[in-house]
Amino acid sequence: MKKWNFYTSNELKPQGWIKRQLEIQAEGLSGNLDKVWRDVKDSAWIGGNAEGWERVPYWLDGFIPLAYLLENEDMIARAKKYVDAIILQQKPNGWICPCNEEAIPTYDTWALQLISKVLVVYYECSGDTRIPDVIYRVMKNYYELLSAGTVKLFDWGKFRWFETFIAINFLKKRYDDAWITDLAKIIKDQGTDYSKLTHLWERPLNKWTFETHIVNIAMMLKQEALSHDVLGEEYTDSAEKLWSVLTKYNGTVTGLFTGDECLSGLSAIQGTELCAVAEQMYSYEWLFAMTGENKWAERLERLAFNALPATISDDMWTHQYVQMSNQIACQNLYNKPIFRTNGPEAHLFGLEPHYGCCTSNFNQAWPKFTLSSFMHNGNTIISAVPIPSTLKTEDTVITLSTEYPFENKFNYTIKTKKDFTFKVRIPSFANNITVNKKGVEPCTELTFDVKCGQTQIEISYEAKIVMVDRPYDLKSVTCGSLVFALPIAYEKKMHEYVKDGVERKYPYCDYEYIPQSAWNYAYSSCNFELVKKAISTLPFSSKTPPVTIKATVKKIEWGLEDGYETVCAKIPQARKPIGEQEEIELYPYGCAKLRMTELPLI
Repeated sequence: MKKWNFYTSNELKPQGWIKRQLEIQAEGLSGNLDKVWRDVKDSAWIGGNAEGWERVPYWLDGFIPLAYLLENEDMIARAKKYVDAIILQQKPNGWICPCNEEAIPTYDTWALQLISKVLVVYYECSGDTRIPDVIYRVMKNYYELLSAGTVKLFDWGKFRWFETFIAINFLKKRYDDAWITDLAKIIKDQGTDYSKLTHLWERPLNKWTFETHIVNIAMMLKQEALSHDVLGEEYTDSAEKLWSVLTKYNGTVTGLFTGDECLSGLSAIQGTELCAVAEQMYSYEWLFAMTGENKWAERLERLAFNALPATISDDMWTHQYVQMSNQIACQNLYNKPIFRTNGPEAHLFGLEPHYGCCTSNFNQAWPKFTLSSFMHNGNTIISAVPIPSTLKTEDTVITLSTEYPFENKFNYTIKTKKDFTFKVRIPSFANNITVNKKGVEPCTELTFDVKCGQTQIEISYEAKIVMVDRPYDLKSVTCGSLVFALPIAYEKKMHEYVKDGVERKYPYCDYEYIPQSAWNYAYSSCNFELVKKAISTLPFSSKTPPVTIKATVKKIEWGLEDGYETVCAKIPQARKPIGEQEEIELYPYGCAKLRMTELPLI
């Protein structure tokens, strides 16, 4: 059923602001984790004595495409060093994880599912001819172990079974062995059926469970898209049904579901784990590719342009474990965190606040998003996510120049040796669409019959500023794919220390963000004005945002959540104004590290 196919990092290259964002990532923690973090630097995956389960695979999952997208030879060589070391450890029977043979029956094979996915990513980037056979032997051994009952899916592997289908689908294209389909059936049969769990998502509890774990759920959305074809099943769009329940009971204005660490309801002072941002984006990328339905690409943009940059520092050396929509401070909560199952430092910016999974896993988000810009099927190419990029195939070169999402103008330059069909996805919020300065009817897709030679296409549209209803009679402001928030000025308090043998030192130390400006506001008018500025060397700069919205507000007695000095009340204590009307600038959510995103209208 697959509607669109991804291009590789050899065919797609970032340009403009997204290229700069990837460069910042390479200059920051992602590009240096193997130098500064013991769990990657000394991992058992490469013969060391540090963590040998999910952290190196997580890191490689983003580091590899980042290296190849930027054509960074040093990073490419370092990626190869890790992959070579992992392959060298593969046993003759195919087993590849750093686990003693006698421990295999009790080993959670989530790590095997993850490394098989990473090897597919590496092959797609490098073309390394060793990899198909390596994956074949990994999966054949997995099939034999599962068939014999030597291993069974449990815990993380049971709840993330569908991740195995990245490798299964890879093999199915290349081999006709019956065991590949049999493996797919075993994996699904032993895996969790999330359709039976939706009743657990309606009422959040201060209780950790696999069934409500936010990262499991973010990954799960793509389960049917990945598995139905090889299983010979009809596609039912189960993701939409599950998404609807999650949004109704746990949705945020940025498109995330709250989960700190498990599903956490509709309050703007609950958090969402960074791993979930990266995995939910990846699910949407696959869902759009498999179905061609615009809703998934539009939801992907909302996450990428808001939730992702908001929870990572400007220089990408530090990150939060969880972000909050109404986040007035990032200070240690000490005795009783506001989060349901996270610790008191989970919202600090640091090397590995609360837990280290996000330290390694957030790396995949920007590179894989970049690889979703153009897709293809047969003689048709689509501009799926219109970020600045260049596509170069054997016959065709397409360059997209744009500053989207900060403006809605797109210049496509196409040079081709053959005729083909070119499509451009148009988001649902687009108004007054023009093509080469001529107005066109409202649509969800533009189609062009491109002829051999050179073609220039200029597209523009407008997006209205919209005040969105949120729970508890609060409001949020959006414009196109961007969510806007009231920014709170802050100062950083740096903490350098060593914990459990892991050193935190500048620039990858921990930071508390301490508020320095008022936050207790309500909107006093529905009149807004968009102000276009310029993209700096930091695309989502917290100091110089590329676009803002002028809004009028008044202070109210909002109050603090009971028992806390650095967490605003879930619902304002009073909505009566206590100050004169003020004009303020709303920042894009991704630029406002401290922010109020959901405010009352008075």
